Amino acid sequence: MEFSTKSITPDKAKCDCIVAGVFESRRLSAPAQALDKAAGGHLARLLRRGDMDGKRGATLLLHGAPGIAAARVLLVGLGKEAAYGDKANREAVAAALRALKAGGSRDAVLTLGEVPLPGRDAAWRVRQGVLAANDALYRSDFLKSQREDAPSLSAVTFSVAAGEARAASAALAQGVAIAAGMDLARELGNLPANLCTPTYLAQQAQKLARTHRMKCQVLDHARMAKLGMGALLAVAAGARQPPRFIVLQYAGDKAKRKPVVLVGKGVTFDSGGISLKPGAEMDEMKYDMSGAASVLGALRAAAQMRLPLNIVGLIPATENMPGGGATRPGDIVTSLSGQTIEILNTDAEGRLILCDALTYAGRFEPDCVVDIATQTGACVIALGAVASGLMANDETLAGELLAAGQAAGDRAWQLPLWDDYQEMLKSNFADIPNISGSRAAGTITGACFLARFTGQYRWAHLDIAGTAWRSGKEKGSTGRPVPLLTHFLLQRAGKL
Repeated sequence: MEFSTKSITPDKAKCDCIVAGVFESRRLSAPAQALDKAAGGHLARLLRRGDMDGKRGATLLLHGAPGIAAARVLLVGLGKEAAYGDKANREAVAAALRALKAGGSRDAVLTLGEVPLPGRDAAWRVRQGVLAANDALYRSDFLKSQREDAPSLSAVTFSVAAGEARAASAALAQGVAIAAGMDLARELGNLPANLCTPTYLAQQAQKLARTHRMKCQVLDHARMAKLGMGALLAVAAGARQPPRFIVLQYAGDKAKRKPVVLVGKGVTFDSGGISLKPGAEMDEMKYDMSGAASVLGALRAAAQMRLPLNIVGLIPATENMPGGGATRPGDIVTSLSGQTIEILNTDAEGRLILCDALTYAGRFEPDCVVDIATQTGACVIALGAVASGLMANDETLAGELLAAGQAAGDRAWQLPLWDDYQEMLKSNFADIPNISGSRAAGTITGACFLARFTGQYRWAHLDIAGTAWRSGKEKGSTGRPVPLLTHFLLQRAGKL
């Protein structure tokens, strides 16, 4: 899909379809009013006749409207004007793209970005428009023997006011890069575990490094054992697929500038190990590498935007399987930090591979570290599929991530990381157990475990168990939290 921005007069736009918004009161948006005036009141008459009510997501496709250069006019419902906000804007763009995809247009001009939104400028509207449009057009049929016919729509132009053209153009490039990162994350997430193995993830990281001039190092089992990554290797012990530890470095700034380190959980299939999961919906455990996929997606977006930052991506990648050599509940292992861990539940494996990665992150003397993981079912219960869980040892860093999530429409919600919760992590036989003795505060105690391995650097943990994929009819990877992560990096680069 080709995206562009342009300042246009709605009725003069020569395209297959021009898209304009209508509020639930049947009041036309300003661009729709311009179209209606050129058409001699034709649009208003159709609305008065009841052809469309303007409810959110409703669409009405018109052919050959008089006085309008475009071959078609697509009216999109914006809902109640008083309630029109970020979510309604994204839903309107998505509804428009779905209608365009089904309607046979080859190119379209969207004027929805000209509808005012409280506190949002044209750059935001264009950036979000690209992401909403790309999400509506995304398909995951690359493994089907017979694919859907590709939609005829190949070009979308976002209409902006003349004075907003420069900012909108820069935002468009950002949106396109973020969309590309999300697509990479979704493609990796949607692949089945027999294809997306730890080795495959490493190969994709190497491919990304070659394409975008990054440095990539992949550690194998022997190298990890020599380093002393006993926690990570304990998870890999029952798997036939060999584990990999991926180190991806993007150098966009001076070498002396401390990097941002992103750590992504890469469990390419999580059976639970000896603490076997229930069979229902276990197929969705291929998504347990979504943290790793989001790191690769964010690095791709950052490199495409050439952000003036140094970024390190660390991905501990393994399967968690109940093989004959698998780690047992009650086993004690020594982590890279030297701390011993009593593994009480082998299904709490993500924190085991992350703790070694977090220790390794200290080698880069980072400015900050953010780990991303499909960590706990408790987070799904607490926040559902709306927000990712956020915990941090630094309030400034937490604030940056929360603000990035709000700007991206990829929100997080902060939970406490008080020392009181550390009291729940005690073992009679090792320095720390991998779970507490209670089901209470499971998301927080999971983060408390990781906090033991973050040394002196600033660190935040994103639990994306509820946001990384959808279940049911719309099953598939969401590409989250790539938007949050890339907006966080854009903020740090001074590009927002």
